Amino acid sequence: MQTTIVKWGNSRGIRLPKLLLDSVNLSDNDTVELKTENDSIIIKKSTRERITIEKLFENWDGGLPESFDWGELDVPVGREMI
Repeated sequence: MQTTIVKWGNSRGIRLPKLLLDSVNLSDNDTVELKTENDSIIIKKSTRERITIEKLFENWDGGLPESFDWGELDVPVGREMI
């Protein structure tokens, strides 16, 4: 199977036929990992778990620290206006 590399913004892209994606169980919005090996590009379905906001806060009890050091609030640190 052959395809053509096309310009996509500042990057390059290829179209992967649905039959090819179906054969390796990939579908729209799946996350993949890319790596090079010798003179080949390998595309592999990502095995990393996607962290959702729910998962990120699943053990949070809703409490906040009693105090928090925000630094010097009256000193500009960038180009903001006072």
